[in-house]
Amino acid sequence: MKKRNIWSGILFGIGVMGFIDELVFHQLLQWHHFYDWSTTEVGIFADGLFNAFAWFATIGGLFLLADLKRQQIFQRTRWWGAVILGAGVFQLFDGIVLHKILRVHQIRYVDNLIVYDLVWNIGSIILIIIGILLLRKATQHEVKEG
Repeated sequence: MKKRNIWSGILFGIGVMGFIDELVFHQLLQWHHFYDWSTTEVGIFADGLFNAFAWFATIGGLFLLADLKRQQIFQRTRWWGAVILGAGVFQLFDGIVLHKILRVHQIRYVDNLIVYDLVWNIGSIILIIIGILLLRKATQHEVKEG
């Protein structure tokens, strides 16, 4: 029961953060594509694959959520903690692995990139901490009731 609430939330959080990233940074601001080291067409195609990944994660998380509610085992605080944790983990993975290790793209192509990197990665760490705190709160509440 706990694991299913957590996995549902994590998948949904990853998907939502993927959509926010795609919508804000790829489409509205046009700071980068998912893969920037080729033609514009390849970059847009990579964005489409990234968008499909976000859809699959979001829909998967929602299917699990519907099943949790159907079985009446949905745990709101645990689920929201997992959503925020999933969003933060996705953002940190993007900021460290995709931006710095694999270098498939940067947040923005400017001279002083460190400011963008710090805001991005510190923001992700804050989300992870909030998610963990909510998950701990759900566990403490469960122990008090049990």
